[in-house]
Amino acid sequence: MSVVTRFAPSPTGYLHIGGARTALFNWLFARHHNGKFLLRIEDTDRERSTDEAVQKIYDGLKWLDLDWDGDAISQFERKDRHAEVAQQLLAEGKAYYCYCTPEELTEMREKARAEGRTVAYDRRWRDSDATPPEGIKPVIRLKAPLDGETVVEDSVQGKVTVSNDKIDDMVLMRGDGTPTYMLAVVVDDHDMGVTHAIRGDDHLTNTFRQKVIYDAMGWQTPQFAHIPLIHGADGKKLSKRHGALAADSYRDEGFLPEAMCNYLLRLGWGHGDDEFIPRDKAIEWFDLNGIGKAPARFDTAKLTALNFDYMRQAEDSRLVDLVFPLIEQQLGDDMNKDGKDWLLAGMPGLKDRAKTLLELATSASFYLRTLPFTYDDKALKLMNKGNAKELLDKFVACLETVTDWSQENLENAAQSLAQAEEVGLGKVAQPVRVALTGSTVSPSVFEVMAVLGREETVRRLTTGPANQGE
Repeated sequence: MSVVTRFAPSPTGYLHIGGARTALFNWLFARHHNGKFLLRIEDTDRERSTDEAVQKIYDGLKWLDLDWDGDAISQFERKDRHAEVAQQLLAEGKAYYCYCTPEELTEMREKARAEGRTVAYDRRWRDSDATPPEGIKPVIRLKAPLDGETVVEDSVQGKVTVSNDKIDDMVLMRGDGTPTYMLAVVVDDHDMGVTHAIRGDDHLTNTFRQKVIYDAMGWQTPQFAHIPLIHGADGKKLSKRHGALAADSYRDEGFLPEAMCNYLLRLGWGHGDDEFIPRDKAIEWFDLNGIGKAPARFDTAKLTALNFDYMRQAEDSRLVDLVFPLIEQQLGDDMNKDGKDWLLAGMPGLKDRAKTLLELATSASFYLRTLPFTYDDKALKLMNKGNAKELLDKFVACLETVTDWSQENLENAAQSLAQAEEVGLGKVAQPVRVALTGSTVSPSVFEVMAVLGREETVRRLTTGPANQGE
């Protein structure tokens, strides 16, 4: 059997973290078994579905590098097929028209609630030979089994059973001729050849009702795997109070997609004590038996720590490509786009200090600033304190004797000046750092000098701040 999985989001909002993990699990399972991963947009709710939301789903999956096989399928465009199946069930006596009014349905629900019953509809039109009332557009209901049990053998939850007296005669087609979610999902999964349906355990109750439709059509059900939901770090159901919930919001906050996928993978799935799991190993190791039954907890601090590890291991050239547009947003017209080589050369000393791409862009922006640039308040205060400017001028003079422009030789020159002036090395290095970067915080100042080269270093050391008069 060739494995076929699917991800079927509703385009009524962003691609949330739970959906991203569901897509990842389906993608990994398919790739692990050399199968297919399909994408279906469940856009039957025409009032709430938007093209913008569909695009956000596409963008989120592409950012996570979760490629799908073939074209994405629109559930709405398959409405005629859904109606065809409903008509087949009618013709076979497995479904029926129901002419109940909204008022009658309300009365049934209230009565069922008062009697403590879960099934509200009293099936009055199931075997009725009454004359249909005029002016009522009927719905089509499925004839659910009246006795026995429905059993689901779930790859995560195990054997789950529900008594059939808890399953109602669900609506398959509404009075306006549109299919319900229950019917559409079953027809689409069958027609797409889905062999494994991996989804959140909040769908488990739907699964029993959907299995009744499968059985009525004589179709084989997919192998279901209902994964526990994601909770916040406090153990409560994940919500907006726990922070960003959209996949693209983490992209915008500067997280790497491979770090996000690694973290999502570890939310509810494990492989021994392994925490750092690159994509190739994830494909090799992933299977359903590694999924636990307990809800996973989303912890932004742990995600950030993992992102830091991925940042340190990322290729310097890739990080440059990622942060360059971010720096451009920060600096605008004050950006020297010709300084990209400095950014690349300085990346080894920068990426070990940043937890996100946004942090990296902020800390690296000094390489691409045009002169003169503004010093921050702390830097300006340092330059106006004591003999900082005098030491800076003397250090510039010392640089004339440095023939081999290396980090080691530059540090030696600073050490020699500090000894001659009987001050600590920091008294020399800090004014130099401020002049080069506009800040009191940066990678090793001698590393920065080596990256910038003699000409740019001297230019920065002698230019002074744009806000010198403040």
